[in-house]
Amino acid sequence: MEKQTACWRAFRARGRVSLTALMRGSDAFLRDEGGSMSYFALVSSLVMMAFGGIGVDMVFTELNRTKVQNTLDRAVLAAADLDQILDPEDVVADYMAKMGLGDALVSSDVDEGLNYRIVTADGFVEAPSNFLGLLGIDTTTASGHAQATERFNKVEVSLVVDISGSMANNSKMDNLKTAAGEFIDTLLTSGSDDLVSISLVPYSEQVNAGPAILSYLPVNWKHGYSHCLEFPNSTFASAALDTSISYDQMQHFQWNYSSGKNTLTDTVCPRYDYERITAFSQDATALKSQIKKLTPRAGTSIFLGMKWGAALLDPSTQHITSGLISDGEVDSVFEGRPVAYDDTDVLKTVVLMTDGENQNSFRISSSHYDTPSEIAQWNTYNLNYYLAKYVDRSRQSSFYYQKYNASIGDSLLNNVCSAAKAKGIIIWAIGFEVEDHGAEVMQNCASSPSHFFRVEGTEISEAFSTIAQTLNQLRLTQ
Repeated sequence: MEKQTACWRAFRARGRVSLTALMRGSDAFLRDEGGSMSYFALVSSLVMMAFGGIGVDMVFTELNRTKVQNTLDRAVLAAADLDQILDPEDVVADYMAKMGLGDALVSSDVDEGLNYRIVTADGFVEAPSNFLGLLGIDTTTASGHAQATERFNKVEVSLVVDISGSMANNSKMDNLKTAAGEFIDTLLTSGSDDLVSISLVPYSEQVNAGPAILSYLPVNWKHGYSHCLEFPNSTFASAALDTSISYDQMQHFQWNYSSGKNTLTDTVCPRYDYERITAFSQDATALKSQIKKLTPRAGTSIFLGMKWGAALLDPSTQHITSGLISDGEVDSVFEGRPVAYDDTDVLKTVVLMTDGENQNSFRISSSHYDTPSEIAQWNTYNLNYYLAKYVDRSRQSSFYYQKYNASIGDSLLNNVCSAAKAKGIIIWAIGFEVEDHGAEVMQNCASSPSHFFRVEGTEISEAFSTIAQTLNQLRLTQ
C-alpha cells in the first residue's frame, strides 16, 4: 500500500514538471519575433512601397496636367490678343512646342469677327505608369482645356485734358500731346471702327463747348466771341446736362498780368476753334491734329472739365449727338449715344488729367458787362490792362468779383465725380506733376486708388497706355 502511494506521488510530480515545461515553451513561442512574424513585416513593407509608388504616379500625373493647363492658358491668351498679327493657331502651337508639349496639342479653334477674337485649345498627354500597373493601369493621362477672348465692347470715352497756363512748364504740354496721341491710336484701331467713340474735352479756366453743341441747348446768348457756359452749382450734383434750364453764356474777357501789355490770346473762355470740345469722334487723325495745336492758357477749373466729360456720357445729351449727326459733325453710327446706363454692352469712362488743382476764377461785374458796347470792349481790352490804364485804383475792385475759389472748385469736382461714379461711369484720373493736395483731390475723384496715376515727365505716356490697354479687356474666360 505504501509502495503504491509512493508511486502515485512520483507520477504527480512528473506531471507537474511536464506541464510547467509546456507552459514555459508556449510563452517563449509567443514572445519569439522571428519566423512567421518576420514574413508578415516583409509583406507589409512591400504593400506600403506599392501604395507609395502609386502616389508617385498620381503626383507625376498631376504635374503633367498642370503643365499642360498652364501652357494652354498662356497660349490662348497670347493668340487671342487683337494686336497679335501672327496666325492665332500657329501661336498656340508654338507655345506648346516650346514647352516640350508639341505632341500634346489635340486641337485649337479660332472664332473672330470685327471686334473680337476667341481662341480655344485642348491638350492631352499620356505617360507609362510604374506602380499603377499593379492595379491594371498601364498608362496615365493628363488633359487641359482653355479659352480666351479679347473683345472690343462699345466704349464711350471722354478724354478731359488740362490746357491751363502751367502746362507750358517742363515740356508738360509736349509730353501730354505724345501720350494722348498714343492713347487715341491704341483705342481707335482698325478693329474698333464704329465701336469706340472719343469726346475730347480741353479745359483751362473754362470749357469752350463750341457753337455746334451749344446750338442744341437753351442758352442766354451775349456774344459770339467764344462759347462757354456758366453752370449753377446745383448742377454738379448730377452727371446729366439739365435741359430744363437756360444757361448763361460765359463772359468773354482776359485778365492776366502781362507787364502792361494788352494781351488778348489767353481769354478765360478759350477762344480758338481747336480749343473746342470734339464730341463722339472715331477719327484718330483729326483728334490727334487738334491735340497737336493745343496751347497752354489761363487758369485751372478741373470741375468744369469733369462736368462736360460726364455730361457727354450721360443719355441727357443724346439729342445733341442727333443734332451733330444732322449737321454732319458726328458719324451716323453713333446715333443713340450716349446710350442708357443699363446697356451692359457699353463701357463709359472718363480719363481726367490735370497738372495742378482748382484755382480762383473771377468774372466782370454785371454793371460793367451789360450793354453791347461794354461786351465788345472786353474783346478789345485785357481787363488788367484796361484797369491799370483807364480806371482809378480806388474804383478798380468794383469791376470784378470772385466766382470760384479752390475750396469751391474741389467741392464741385467731388460732387460731379460722385454723381458719375454712382451711374457706373469709370473715372481714370491722372495727376501730372501735381502737389500733394492736387493728388489727393484727383485720387478722390477716381473710381478707385488703382484708377489714379501720379506721374512725372514722360511717365504720363505709361499712364495713358495702361488705361488704353485696360479698356481693351483681355480676359481668360474658361
